[in-house]
Amino acid sequence: MNQFLALLGFDPAKHSVKVEMMAGLTTFLTMSYILAVNPQILGDTGMDKGALFSATVVAAAVATLVMAFYAKLPFALASGMGLNAFFAYTLVLTMGYTWQEALAVVFVEGILFILLTMFKVREAIVHAISLNLRYSITVGIGLFIAYIGLKNGGPIVASPDMLTMQGSWTASSLLAISGIILGTVLIAAKVKGALFYTIVIIAIVGIPFGVPPIPEDFMIISMPQSMAPVAFCLDFSAFLSFDINYYVVTFTL
Repeated sequence: MNQFLALLGFDPAKHSVKVEMMAGLTTFLTMSYILAVNPQILGDTGMDKGALFSATVVAAAVATLVMAFYAKLPFALASGMGLNAFFAYTLVLTMGYTWQEALAVVFVEGILFILLTMFKVREAIVHAISLNLRYSITVGIGLFIAYIGLKNGGPIVASPDMLTMQGSWTASSLLAISGIILGTVLIAAKVKGALFYTIVIIAIVGIPFGVPPIPEDFMIISMPQSMAPVAFCLDFSAFLSFDINYYVVTFTL
């Protein structure tokens, strides 16, 4: 056990197994929304949602394990919110590329990104960004995720006149607001595992109200769906036709 922990850079003098396990579980619960949201967003392009779910899980697992065993850093990685929306609603639904062509863009920019990292260019770009802007990016992402949570929970809804307006008072919206208040209070009180406790408490309270509703065909354990419908479905035709917009999109990503 100690040898395994050493592989992860675990130092008994600085770290506690209990604290690290709680931190890991909390991190998983607070980021696991991506398992539902990523297939939902990318599925709007016509991609198979079951395959997208499996791909999201595998990508997150592999990236997190590499971060743990190679970089020895306690960071969990998963698909990024914002980029998936750009992929679906800008590249495919607005610019008119097929999702296969859009996947080719992501593949090319991924290779370029690896090269930028290997040659320390990415590190230089990061250090060139002011500290205030780095904090602002983090805050912006947090507000974006909070907005999605409020929209899915029901406290806010879409409005044709004001873009966003107050939603109706339902069990779902009340639970969402209660979760925000409870989490804020526990964090302010410096309770360790505040977000974890908030998620568990709100989930338990929501069960009698049917939030979230449990599907009739719900199973606790099931075999993962095949990734074949989306795996390696890359179309480089637009890239090879020297479409200038294609190169601009690659640079943007």
